[in-house]
Amino acid sequence: MPEPLNEALSALRPALLDGANLVRAVAAGRRKGESPTWRRVELRPVDLKAGSRLQVTAYDERQAHTRNEEWPAAQHVVDELLAEPFGSWHVETTHETVQLRVTKKGDAQVHRSAAGALSAAGAVAADGAPIQRSHDRAKPRLIDPAEPFLAELGLTDAQGRVKPSRQGKYRQVEEMLRALDAVLPVAGTDDLRPMQVVDLGCGNAYLTFAAYDFLARRGTRPVQVTGVDVKAQAREHGTAVAERLGWADDVRFVEGSAAGTELPGSGPDVVLALHACDTATDEALARAVGWGTGVILAAPCCHHDLQRQLAAAGPSPAPYALLTRHGILRERFTDVLTDAFRASLLRLVGYRVEVVEFVGSEHTPRNTLIRAVRTGARPTGEQVAEYRELAAAWGVQPRLAVLLSDELAHVGAVVGE
Repeated sequence: MPEPLNEALSALRPALLDGANLVRAVAAGRRKGESPTWRRVELRPVDLKAGSRLQVTAYDERQAHTRNEEWPAAQHVVDELLAEPFGSWHVETTHETVQLRVTKKGDAQVHRSAAGALSAAGAVAADGAPIQRSHDRAKPRLIDPAEPFLAELGLTDAQGRVKPSRQGKYRQVEEMLRALDAVLPVAGTDDLRPMQVVDLGCGNAYLTFAAYDFLARRGTRPVQVTGVDVKAQAREHGTAVAERLGWADDVRFVEGSAAGTELPGSGPDVVLALHACDTATDEALARAVGWGTGVILAAPCCHHDLQRQLAAAGPSPAPYALLTRHGILRERFTDVLTDAFRASLLRLVGYRVEVVEFVGSEHTPRNTLIRAVRTGARPTGEQVAEYRELAAAWGVQPRLAVLLSDELAHVGAVVGE
C-alpha cells in the first residue's frame, strides 16, 4: 500500500546512519517533473586507516565523485540526499532490505524483506565471511545471491548460497547484466514510461527474472519484462514464479517463437537472447531489428546452419582449405564466420556492434556476446561491399540476411545500388 513519502523517507534515515549494520544504499531515478542533482548515489560503510566512514559515491552524466564522511558529519549528507527528488531508494542492512519507489502521485511504495544472505550478528554473510568494507574491493556482484527469485528458480539454497552446480549459470546471467548496464541509456528527463525488456528464448527464465530485479533496483525507470519461449512449460513455470514473487504485474511470459511474437506499444527498449540455438539467435536478432529495439544483447549457442551450407558448397575458397579440413577447426571457424556475418548485417541496418567475450570459458564455452546499440547510421558502400564479398567468397547465405531481406533491400537503395 502507498505510504506518505516524507514519513517513508524519514524511516530510512536511521538505517542509512547505522554504521554497524548498513551494507549498501542506492538512490536513483527521478520523480515526475523533478530532477535530482545526481543521476545516482551509492552509500556504504568503509573501514579506513583513520577509522569507519560513510562512503558517498555520486554519479553525474560523466563520472563518479566519491567522498568519505565521518559519521557525525554524515547526518547532514544523508539529510540532503533524502531531500533530493530521487525516484527510488534501495537500502540493504544486515537484517533487512528496503525498496522504496516514488509513485506518480508522489506517494511511497515500500517493500521490505528479511535479509537472506546477511546475519545481524557482527555484519557477516550467511557463510560466515565478513561483509567487505575495505576501501579497495573486488568487482561487486550485480545479483545478490540472497535475492528470493534465485531460490525460486533453484539457483541458490535455503541459506542464499549459489549451488555448486549452478555457479556457471549464475555467472553467465550476472555478466549479461553487466554488459547491459554498460550500454543502457540514461532515462530522458521526460521519459517516465516503463522500460520494456524482452527475453527471447527465455527457457527457465533465469535471465528474465534477473533482468527485472537488476533494472528495478537500478531505479532509473519503471521496468516491465516479457519472457518468450516456444514451450508452454516455460510460460507456465515463469508465470507461476512471477506470481509467487509478487511480480506478475511487471514480469509476464508468452508462448511463441521469436519471429511470431507481437507486443503492444512501440516495441521493446532492450532485447536479450541467451544461448538461443542455431538460427533461433538469428530470429531473435531479426525480431529485435524489426521492432527498432535500442539495445540488443545476444549470446549465441550452436552454429549449424553455415556448417551445412559450407559442406554443401564443396571445396573452400583458396587458400583457406586448411580452415575447414579438420572437423574441430571447421566447427570453430563456422562459429566465427556466423557471428562475423551477424555483426556485419546489424551494422548495415543501423546498429553499432561489439562482439566480445562476456564470461570466462570455465563458465560456458559459448561465451561470445553480440552487443548492438541502435544509432540509425546509414551504411557506407564499403561496408555493404565487404559483407557481399565475404558471403560470395564462401558461397553461403546467412540466415539473418534472409530474415532481414526487406531491410537490406532498403540498404541497397540508400547506397545507390
